[in-house]
Amino acid sequence: MDFATLLQVLDSTVRLATPLLLACLAGLFSERSGVIDIGLEGKMLIAAFFSAAIAALTGSVWLGLLSGIVSAMLLSGLHGLASITFRGNQLISGVALNFLAAGLTVLIAQDWFSQGGRTPSLLEGGRWAALTLPLAETLRPVPILGPIYYELISGHSILVYVAFLCVPATWWILFRTRFGLRLRAVGEAPEAVDTAGVSVVALRYAAIAICGLLCGLAGSYLATGLQAGFVKDMTAGRGYIALAALIFAKWRPWYALWACLLFGLLQAVALRYQNIDLGGFTIPVQFMDALPYILTVVILAGFVGRAIPPRAGGQPYVKER
Repeated sequence: MDFATLLQVLDSTVRLATPLLLACLAGLFSERSGVIDIGLEGKMLIAAFFSAAIAALTGSVWLGLLSGIVSAMLLSGLHGLASITFRGNQLISGVALNFLAAGLTVLIAQDWFSQGGRTPSLLEGGRWAALTLPLAETLRPVPILGPIYYELISGHSILVYVAFLCVPATWWILFRTRFGLRLRAVGEAPEAVDTAGVSVVALRYAAIAICGLLCGLAGSYLATGLQAGFVKDMTAGRGYIALAALIFAKWRPWYALWACLLFGLLQAVALRYQNIDLGGFTIPVQFMDALPYILTVVILAGFVGRAIPPRAGGQPYVKER
């Protein structure tokens, strides 16, 4: 693999890792507060649809982004209502959200656009444009460093940079603020937080609101940045991969970044190298396509027992009287 090809693979890695990273950080906030969120897939999917649909109708990618965030936060609120207010099973409510989003997006898309459950292809103005960072053109001729800056660091849409900036922001919020301390405490010992006079319910709702916001960004990027419109089930299991990355990262933001980049690299390699010849034995294209999902299963099988989740995760809190 020459240097130019390596840069192209790494560039694809960054783009493909972006929605995974946003969804992983979304799950991080939710699960740190004690709410297990299997519904990341559904929130991303409904955000992807409404982002693409509104962008197609209005020609504004910003209105599409706003619509995607609002729809994901509404679905997040529904999850909170079921799992926090009514103390339902968090896993079942999350799975129900995934089914709801999968059916609802196709139904509305067919009703609005009559294109078999998809939206029209987005034109300029309805998609995120690539940003050229300062000095990218000037430094381009510089050997090695120039191409790295011009092709790998520069040239992405604004949501890619937002996603990577969310990593230090998440770390700062969780580990350097009073809100983050209380949020982590709710996931470990909600009764202690309640005794201190802090509302467990309010903190958990705040966490899933942040989760909805980040899922909205992830879904919007999928439909208006990575692709040019919405198609049925376009998340393709990315919500579950993000959960696997979260477990692999042991619920820590910086580890989550590297875990998502690993999954993004596997997807990039699978897209670029459809058939790999290993001395007479050819790895089939089906195996390459399934490689990210195989790694998901391996990580879940090998790390679930070793990674220790928040102690109160999945447990509805009942206030003592």
